Amino acid sequence: MTVAFLGTGIMGAPMAANIAKAGLDVRVWNRTREKAEPLSDVATVAESPSAAADGADILVTMLADGPAVASAFEAASPASGTLWLQMSTVGLEWTDRLAAMAEKAGVVFVDAPVLGTRQPAEQAQLLVLGSGPEESRPAATPVFDAVGMRTVWLGPAGRGSRLKLVMNAWVLALTNATAESLGLARALGLDPKLFLETIEGGGLDVGYAHVKGGAMLAGEYPPAFPAGLAAKDARLVVAAAGDDVDVAGAKAVLAHLEAAVEAGHGDEDMAALYRAVVKGS
Repeated sequence: MTVAFLGTGIMGAPMAANIAKAGLDVRVWNRTREKAEPLSDVATVAESPSAAADGADILVTMLADGPAVASAFEAASPASGTLWLQMSTVGLEWTDRLAAMAEKAGVVFVDAPVLGTRQPAEQAQLLVLGSGPEESRPAATPVFDAVGMRTVWLGPAGRGSRLKLVMNAWVLALTNATAESLGLARALGLDPKLFLETIEGGGLDVGYAHVKGGAMLAGEYPPAFPAGLAAKDARLVVAAAGDDVDVAGAKAVLAHLEAAVEAGHGDEDMAALYRAVVKGS
């Protein structure tokens, strides 16, 4: 089985490496070739999306947003019957548009965004939210098993992206709430560490708060998931909610993330929103 993997960024590179380590023949492409070159010992680095997709059984896209995915898919021009595993987070509108593109090209479309950041990707511990034709599952499973600890199959294509937005709303809110709690502790003259120490081991404890909170307190933000991409995801959540749900929390996160990005911190981890929450941090 040959897999064409388009997009070797923070998430895509370790995912492609793990697919190759699982024994599949992998060809990788990235708009910036330098980001694909480190994979040359386990995969073939292609000069173009079409070179990667030529004769491939499976096409995987792991790119920043809907327009980037659409552009790469069009450039790849996969053969009719190819299985397309669309694993990027692109939101509802773009998922529908990409599904329509796949149908027009005669390509089998599976919407399968993932939950996790850089470290889970490196450890093949992502959670795959798969949705698509039932008959596509046997062919998709080796790829999903190579990158994830578990795959949740949700039915028709599009449901994966819907659940991903739900999960993102929670992760974004948790990150923002951690920043606000730490900031409030500081403003009230308390050592912010007391917040993390007090929730530890109890019913309010969440491991994610310690990871992101630790970065905030250290003032160091190596990108597990860049703030710029987190802001994109927050916009997708807000757009999906429309007028049906008041996602005030997501809007607050978005405001903080956009402020951090505008201040030049878009390539830092999303925890850098703490810089916008606590002035002068």
